[in-house]
Amino acid sequence: MPRPPRHTRVSFRVDAAEKALICRAAEVLRTSVSAFVVEASVQRAQALLTDRTRFSLSARQMKAFMDALDAPPPNPDALKTLLNHEAPWERG
Repeated sequence: MPRPPRHTRVSFRVDAAEKALICRAAEVLRTSVSAFVVEASVQRAQALLTDRTRFSLSARQMKAFMDALDAPPPNPDALKTLLNHEAPWERG
């Protein structure tokens, strides 16, 4: 299935050695430099963001995690005070 056309441009500078390396890799894969750079960038971005948004736990770790989530807060008054204060990024 063909990809939908792309309409947004990304522009950046590289030195001659970096460009040669990228061109050589794209040639080995028999793809365009643009397609190679997009694919490599998207893969790296997905890996980076997945590492920061998903985590895996063993069964024992998952039980401990769920128990901690289900437990009442250790100091409800301190939590109430914290939640009633304006966050630093909300201050104008």
